[in-house]
Amino acid sequence: MNVLPPAAKPDGLEDSRLEPTARQGEAGTSTGIHTLPGSNDDGWIIPAPVLLSDGTRVQLFKDGEALHAAYQAIKAARRRVCLEVYIFANDDTGNAFADLLCEKARQRVAVYVIYDAFGSLGFSTLYRDKPAMFEKMRRAGVRLMEFNPTRIWECRFSWRPLNRDHRKLLIIDDEFAGLGGINVGREWGGSWILKHKKHKDDLWRDNAVGISGPAVKHLVKSFANTWRYCVRGGRSSRAGYLWGIEEHAPFGLLASVPTVESPLRPLLCDLLGSARKSIQLTIAYFAPDDDLVEELLKAARRGVKVQLMLPSRSDVRILLIAGRSFYERFMDAGIEIYERQAAILHAKSMTIDRSVTVLGSTNLDHRSIEFNFELSAIIRSELFGRQMHDLFENDIRYSRRLDSDVWRRRPWQDRIVQWAVIRTRYLL
Repeated sequence: MNVLPPAAKPDGLEDSRLEPTARQGEAGTSTGIHTLPGSNDDGWIIPAPVLLSDGTRVQLFKDGEALHAAYQAIKAARRRVCLEVYIFANDDTGNAFADLLCEKARQRVAVYVIYDAFGSLGFSTLYRDKPAMFEKMRRAGVRLMEFNPTRIWECRFSWRPLNRDHRKLLIIDDEFAGLGGINVGREWGGSWILKHKKHKDDLWRDNAVGISGPAVKHLVKSFANTWRYCVRGGRSSRAGYLWGIEEHAPFGLLASVPTVESPLRPLLCDLLGSARKSIQLTIAYFAPDDDLVEELLKAARRGVKVQLMLPSRSDVRILLIAGRSFYERFMDAGIEIYERQAAILHAKSMTIDRSVTVLGSTNLDHRSIEFNFELSAIIRSELFGRQMHDLFENDIRYSRRLDSDVWRRRPWQDRIVQWAVIRTRYLL
């Protein structure tokens, strides 16, 4: 039994949107990005769902397969759809989802959508009308909530432009759910939804997990807390939710909020400190604070095999520079560093000793910990940990390992820029 409806060609979309791109995987052409549902064009086949000891089932997805599964799940909804997302893009993919949500609302399915104002609209709403798809959804009966509007005159409560809802969460009928790093937009769509003629090289590599069973009720509570926060305002702690972290439950959930008492940093430090054999960290935006840097170095020094999968290019270049400023220290301690090639790495996951996995929206940067509302699942399962290990190994196939001797000979201009960025990373 699959956690979410099986991947299949989505009905209801125009045939022109379903025309696939050229098949990857042929000699010299593979980018390691999953674009065709049900195929292994990137060397990766979706693994079987894993049953946790509490009865929860978890299903690992990546790239276009994840958003495709989300589309199919919404399509199958009978009672309620809850969607919380940082980016709801005004592109072909976003409009396809908007049309589907309108259709479900007209079918008397209760549809709730929270989208982040800055992530979805940027600064353009300060001088431009909002995309028509949002008003179309509202008229169709979709209950829309814009998180922390950037237009100060639209704020129902205080204006908090730095606090963003970076979570990605989908709940269907309170029975199925999905979370990870996947937004609703072209970069995550894959060729199942449209042919990217103009953006063939703009591929994004991401992770997600589908969930069914007892754990879903905690995701429902997390979404409800965020919705009430948007409606009633007040302290950001109202949108937080914590489950199964201290109890070391098979499935734990951390819906973190930007407060001084946030358990996010202590949790990450504790997990890194508990590692005895291995740490595999895949992070899109890597600018950790001193505590997390020290935990990684300490782990390597006590004999833990530490492997970092980081981007070779990024949509936020200054964070790419910030991440590289740590390379020399890490490699001197024996940490393996890989830069993902042929794609923009957007995944956020950490696996400890192939048995404890953190997967969600949280990056290792100051913004995720101090400013953003984030959502991460903690999955304690050796079987799921092995699947994450296999996925990491698949990414290595499409990566370049950094050589410490070569890195030390990098241009002095790069050294100066990295030196400057590392000292300002708390402002990023």
